[in-house]
Amino acid sequence: MRADPTSLQRRLDEATGHLETPVAAVDLAAFDDNAAQLEARAGGKPIRVASKSVRCRPLLERVLARPGWHGVMAYSLPEAIWLVRAGVTDDVLVAYPTVNRTAITELAADEKLSAAISVMVDSVAHLDFIDRVVPPGNRPDVRLCLELDSSWKPAGPLHVGVRRSPIHSAAQASALARRLVARPGFKLVGMMSYEAQIAGVGDAPPRQALRGRAIRLMQAYSFPELVRRRAEAVAALSEHTDLEFVNGGGTGSVAATSADPAVTEVTAGSGLYGPTLFDSYRNWRPTPAAFFALSVVRRPAPGIATLHGGGWIASGPADQSRLPQPYLPAGLRFKPDEGPGEVQTPVLGRVAATLRPGDRVWFRHAKAGELCEHVNELQLIDGGTATPAPTYRGEGHAFLG
Repeated sequence: MRADPTSLQRRLDEATGHLETPVAAVDLAAFDDNAAQLEARAGGKPIRVASKSVRCRPLLERVLARPGWHGVMAYSLPEAIWLVRAGVTDDVLVAYPTVNRTAITELAADEKLSAAISVMVDSVAHLDFIDRVVPPGNRPDVRLCLELDSSWKPAGPLHVGVRRSPIHSAAQASALARRLVARPGFKLVGMMSYEAQIAGVGDAPPRQALRGRAIRLMQAYSFPELVRRRAEAVAALSEHTDLEFVNGGGTGSVAATSADPAVTEVTAGSGLYGPTLFDSYRNWRPTPAAFFALSVVRRPAPGIATLHGGGWIASGPADQSRLPQPYLPAGLRFKPDEGPGEVQTPVLGRVAATLRPGDRVWFRHAKAGELCEHVNELQLIDGGTATPAPTYRGEGHAFLG
């Protein structure tokens, strides 16, 4: 479902025309269609929404109201506590280990929070830290999820994927699980393995045919190896505890990961917004749903229109793929020696000659939830109307700030 660009721009302009720029908007029709497409790709397995990729409570609640979605994957323990207390969910998996003493103390003091939140570990050192903050015997059991490294190690020191957990083999997972279940004050309930080299790497980068073929070859070898190793790890952990869930995947691998018999749930989030990084995926490209608009403020030359603001750069390797992209009207591009700037962004192209001060240019962010770190509200576009919804920032939270 991709709207005609001209009609989409008209709808965005009309719905938000009474607002000053910069303004960010989410097209609810595209958001809902992306959610339905992800459900279909999950093949009946529940999808845990990645809050990092949404960062807006009303939209988290919207997707969790759908039958194919259950639970949240949070990116920090303070965020998880806030989401549970706000009634967004009663099932949160914190995707990264925590050393936040205040949040650990709050978790340990509340049985409801302790029952709803699972924290990530890949070392006994994580348990030692929690015990130093709140000793066992003075708290409910802390729910644990063991992270299995999903990277591909084809030979020797070669490592393909992100650097996350040091637990790579089933034997290592079993050894750690044995120590986890023996520790008082903890309960091992799940395992997670995020195959970043598959879910987070587009296999058809534009104008890079050779690189695309290399990525596809890597993924063709990497994924079967992970499926085998993940099954072995699940079997090893099951000798020590009854796992409640085995989590895997991301937007870029929902269909493949959900077909893995060892996996009980998949995670997705970025696909709801459809940022530009997912334009380089062959298997599924979400409909663009999240946008931000800047205003033209000057015309320094006949073929240049200068916008106010725009330097909303995404995290990751510092290259062109992390830049926001002018989307509407079509045909605009950055001035190569300036790019998107914090306070001004010149754009070029034939259409730039038609733009006047006060006109708007709509952009897509390279990533999904990072857009929300720049605005206090998202305008939720339903037909021709816009309804404001606060972002995390708008509610006074910057969990990674």
